[in-house]
Amino acid sequence: METSLLNIKDQLRRKIFSSKYYRFLIIFICALVIALSITTMAKAVNPPQNPQNGSVGLEGTVSGPPPSQAATITTPANGQTFTTQPITIAGLCPSGLLIKLFSNNTFIGSTNCTNGSFSLQATLFYNQNVLMADDYDNLGQAGPESTTVTVNFNNPQLAALGTSLTITSIYAKQGSNPGQQLSWPIIINGGTAPYALSIDWGDGSQPQLQSEANSGDVTLTHTYQNAGTYTITIQATDKNGETAYLQVVGLANGTSTKSSSTTTPLKTVTKTIWWPAVALLPLLAVSFWLGQREELFRLRREAERSNELLE
Repeated sequence: METSLLNIKDQLRRKIFSSKYYRFLIIFICALVIALSITTMAKAVNPPQNPQNGSVGLEGTVSGPPPSQAATITTPANGQTFTTQPITIAGLCPSGLLIKLFSNNTFIGSTNCTNGSFSLQATLFYNQNVLMADDYDNLGQAGPESTTVTVNFNNPQLAALGTSLTITSIYAKQGSNPGQQLSWPIIINGGTAPYALSIDWGDGSQPQLQSEANSGDVTLTHTYQNAGTYTITIQATDKNGETAYLQVVGLANGTSTKSSSTTTPLKTVTKTIWWPAVALLPLLAVSFWLGQREELFRLRREAERSNELLE
């Protein structure tokens, strides 16, 4: 009888360790491994649009050292003489700076320094012109003065008509927001009234045409639709056909775009979520322990009944 009882207990022990709870444990562990391997997910979210409600905007200017390198005029050559206008003035400069060109200490044009060089069209005064190109940073700080180049402009036919026609401005660079009107004051000097103006705003729009009855101050207006930096070319022609040019830099604030409508790109954010799996581990241990206790209690009762029958 004792041998039979031992056999029954051994069978019960094997039954315990082959019970459904152990099978459940193996299945759960496999499921947990699979879950941990796929807990990385990505979702597309739109970058936050600023300013947001309750936000405060701050704006400031941080001063830095002025440019340390001077611009250099390489074209035209020193002592060169011209009989037609406009002429091309070009040279070397530190990239990213604004180049202001002066003749006889009078502003005659501006452009940006790109890839270490600059080039623009300009009108000379009659007779001698002492050219100088100065570079400026975004804070308006000037770099070292450039060396001067002296050239001459002689045209006896135009000189006989009176004083030479020139255009200048108090601004070398101005900006506004896209969709808002930009106003640019210029000054017409010399020549013979009336004057015809043609303004190319550099944004691909048709040249703006207007007439002015007298010399002096004139305000030009334009509205840029897209953000960017633009080369503005102003041409004035007087009654006798004499022509003057002024090139300046226009700025539409913001990031440069090719069209007025832009699509905000989606940003992919990758997150790995571990806490569900970690939270299940204690529950797994508790549930397995309770199940094992219940199974042991049931098997013991069966063993006791079998023992009673054997006795």
